[in-house]
Amino acid sequence: MVAPARITAAAARVLPSARARAINLLTTVQYTHPPNCPCHGNPAHHQNYNHATAQSTAINLLTNSLNSVCRSYATPTSVTPTKEYAFEMAASSIRFGPGCTKEVGMDFANMNAGKGVGKVLVCTDKTIKELPLMMEVAQALDRARVKWEVYTRCRSEPKDYSVKEAIEFGKKVNADAYLAVGGGSVMDTAKIVNLYNCYPEADLMDFVNAPLGKGLPINKALKPLICIPTTAGTGSETTGIAIFDIVSKKVKTGIAHRALKPTLGIIDPLNTATLHSAVHASAGLDVLCHSLESYTAIPFSSRAFAPSGNPLDRPAYQGANPISDVFSLTALRMAATYLPRAVHDPEDAEARLKMLLAATLAGVGFGNAGVHLCHGMSYPISGMNPKDYKHPGYAVEHPLIPHGVSVAVTAPAVFKFTAPSSPRRHLEAAECFGVDVSNAREEDAGEILSDALKRFLEKLGDQPRGLKALGFERGDVKGLVDGTVPQRRVLVLAPGLDEVVERQREELSGLFEEAMEY
Repeated sequence: MVAPARITAAAARVLPSARARAINLLTTVQYTHPPNCPCHGNPAHHQNYNHATAQSTAINLLTNSLNSVCRSYATPTSVTPTKEYAFEMAASSIRFGPGCTKEVGMDFANMNAGKGVGKVLVCTDKTIKELPLMMEVAQALDRARVKWEVYTRCRSEPKDYSVKEAIEFGKKVNADAYLAVGGGSVMDTAKIVNLYNCYPEADLMDFVNAPLGKGLPINKALKPLICIPTTAGTGSETTGIAIFDIVSKKVKTGIAHRALKPTLGIIDPLNTATLHSAVHASAGLDVLCHSLESYTAIPFSSRAFAPSGNPLDRPAYQGANPISDVFSLTALRMAATYLPRAVHDPEDAEARLKMLLAATLAGVGFGNAGVHLCHGMSYPISGMNPKDYKHPGYAVEHPLIPHGVSVAVTAPAVFKFTAPSSPRRHLEAAECFGVDVSNAREEDAGEILSDALKRFLEKLGDQPRGLKALGFERGDVKGLVDGTVPQRRVLVLAPGLDEVVERQREELSGLFEEAMEY
């Protein structure tokens, strides 16, 4: 019984000492430090943000290209933003490599947990159906025991009547999956066939972008679509966008929704080996403008927030953002370097590979950030074609202003106009063309980039030096403006363009006038 007594006595001697030390510590904190908790009492501490203030701070941080890091908040706020505060990145799965076309049969066989698909509709055009590529595709499907039918009437630069014909063919086949083998026109046609066969009662204009169409939402998943691009340009294998002409209005329009994105893009550099140099050039100019426009588009945080607050209503084209910037600027550098090589030397395998990769990177960039004036203005250019211009090097029977040509012809005028909105970005773009901008003034950014584009197009060769070379006259400007104004989907992303329609028309008229010749 002696030991416990000694322990109790020792404890009695320790307790007052510990208590005293605690009291002394509290007294010190109270009188020599701020009287509040160093975490929750410090308004600058990350645990003490007001949620409304924090959301505003987060928006500002993202607007500054995420140069700082901000906490995310799970607690809902009552603040309803008027401008966008978030961006999304969406793209198809991509497989890239020489010879990977041969895997396409296994891809369809692997679907549905290895059960495969019932029947595949292969969409292509009359030229590609005669190439060894189509034999390779057919053999790949047959090896995997995939049933398939082929549609070969896809039109270069699709018209409303050509996509309607393809839709009707698709309804007869009633396929379980789709395969597009061709350029952007073929891939866009396949996307449209897939959509309207999943909505068999819909009218063609139901899903077309407003105001030309109704712009109805796509509220269910579509069937699997695999794309095998044969040109290095559109990036359609990565995007939820499909473009075609409305003949009666002499204008291009399209459908833009994430649901249209292909399931898989099979990007095989061997498939561009037989391209005519003119097709290389036009497709590559599309890559160039995809990159330039998405990199110089308004920031995502400048776009109006969807009133519904539903993320499903966030458009595919969201404005420039820190992730799309990486893809767009990388694609621009590659296109400026390798497009001339691919055009001037068809045997340059490295240039062809790099341009195909650039097209895909640009597709991811613009597929999320969007494009603006060059594309918006190109739609009536190719749609009107007043003198039935037919671009050399294209094996088609009908008049044709290729998409890439119609986009690039206004680029020198467009980027001179947009430069004041973000001069540093325009100078960075000029640097991609080999321009030394180390001593350049920001107020000269537009002239510098415009001149760089003119030199690039001239050296590329066989490019129209303005709209006059495509058959347009100054009397056509009003019709060109009339066809551009409805392209709201892309015009809302144009930096510096007035939102008031009458002033917007004046600005567009000036741009078309300047693009007449250079």
